[in-house]
Amino acid sequence: MKIDSALWRVRAIRGATTASSNSIAAIEAAVTELMDAIETQNALVLEEVVSVTFSVTQDLDAIFPAAIARQRPNWDCVALLDVQQMHVESDLDYCIRCLIHFNTPNPQHPIHHVYLNGAKDLRPDWMPSRVTSTPAISSH
Repeated sequence: MKIDSALWRVRAIRGATTASSNSIAAIEAAVTELMDAIETQNALVLEEVVSVTFSVTQDLDAIFPAAIARQRPNWDCVALLDVQQMHVESDLDYCIRCLIHFNTPNPQHPIHHVYLNGAKDLRPDWMPSRVTSTPAISSH
């Protein structure tokens, strides 16, 4: 079966969570929970993932989230990047955000952005986490 690559589109999934502390164990638990939820809610096909950018607030520096994601089955070939989130005084403590770009032959398939723990308050307009469209402008 030949697939027409002209029909494929790059889409993005957003996610965020909070860790309970700045420790390897807490960050690992938060990243694992977030990635599990994103994979499950979006039926993510890892071969279609282009890249993932993780950002963390300045109070998290015990481990890179990408190092945790890279240990997941089949994630070792995905381009992963960690950055520090811009500091804003009113931001959440211990916050981890991610942006996953992926190719899809089904551009109409709904995207489920995932916001867990304290990060649920970042996008109340996207709660529950199962939404079918992404607003054009976002503040987080």
